[in-house]
Amino acid sequence: MNFKLTLPLAAALFALARAALAADHEAGVPLSPAEAAGVWTVESDGHAICTVRLTADHAASVGADCGGALPPNITGWTATSDGMALTGAGGQTLTFNRWSNSLFVSRIGAGRDVQLMRGPPRSAG
Repeated sequence: MNFKLTLPLAAALFALARAALAADHEAGVPLSPAEAAGVWTVESDGHAICTVRLTADHAASVGADCGGALPPNITGWTATSDGMALTGAGGQTLTFNRWSNSLFVSRIGAGRDVQLMRGPPRSAG
């Protein structure tokens, strides 16, 4: 009797796992130029800090309000094996791991991270 109950439960869990993977098939893969093009919001601790505009030809322009959230003089971006990195004129980089189709996360210190989220900042309301 337990077998009859366990088999449908296992099948349901397998179907849910497949659906979750199908919905987000980009986690851990490089960012392509076509996907990169557009505005991205830089966030930390749940708050939007500024925006970054990425282009398909690997250029990046950072909003003046980014302050210390990003390395200075960011001028471009490059794909990495599991996401992307912002690159600067002085050789500095900030690497982001891809967590989903539109979310990239960089660990910048003990318990602190910065996220890049596709699109302009979301309204608080």
